[in-house]
Amino acid sequence: MSVSRLVVQPVIMAGGSGTRLWPLSRAGYPKQFLVLTTGNRSLFQQAVQRVRSLADDATEVAAPLTVGNEEHRFLVLEQLRECGGDPGTVLLEPMGRNTAPALTLAALQAMTTGADPVLVVAAADHVIPDQAAYSRTLHEAVRCAASGSIVVLGIRPTRAETGYGYVLGQAEANGPASVAQFVEKPDAVTAERYLADGRYLWNSGMFVLRASVWLGALEAFRPDIAAATRVRKPKPEPHAKP
Repeated sequence: MSVSRLVVQPVIMAGGSGTRLWPLSRAGYPKQFLVLTTGNRSLFQQAVQRVRSLADDATEVAAPLTVGNEEHRFLVLEQLRECGGDPGTVLLEPMGRNTAPALTLAALQAMTTGADPVLVVAAADHVIPDQAAYSRTLHEAVRCAASGSIVVLGIRPTRAETGYGYVLGQAEANGPASVAQFVEKPDAVTAERYLADGRYLWNSGMFVLRASVWLGALEAFRPDIAAATRVRKPKPEPHAKP
């Protein structure tokens, strides 16, 4: 008897402006579309390839769903074409409004066929050299999210960084830690304290959760965003051709 596989919907967040790498990264060509590591793939293309590699006997990976800025439409489409495979769907934001509205657009789009996939939400500008560790972590996250959990991936800090948000983890006897607190970017003294404490992780911006779970949480805690996003939901690009 065949066992049905979990359906994972990759969501690539590609709408960032990349201002931290200016002047290499510019408004019209932000860092996620640059080749900054060895090889000939941009950070965005690497993100697409990483989530595709999650497919195995227990996991079906759908074609990617990319959320980007209207201004970068042709960059996104051309780089998806260069990646090969099914380019999936591209949602274009008329203006950037950070993670919550972008993720809401993706969740609404993912459920248009009546499905409720596990969303693997990945930033388009990460450099992740250890693909094996990334895959192991995400497979565990997908299993947790399939049962209704909201999973955030934390990164153990290597320095007192003031440019990142932090997550305070509460250790559990078995499995992932529970989130005790989200903390915005700290000042230098507070960042040093977080580093010494050992329980604080950098917030990677990667989330794993079912589409319906996200929409339910948003309706409960930010109904204003839920309502505004449903009204302004943009029309997706029909295909990835420049």
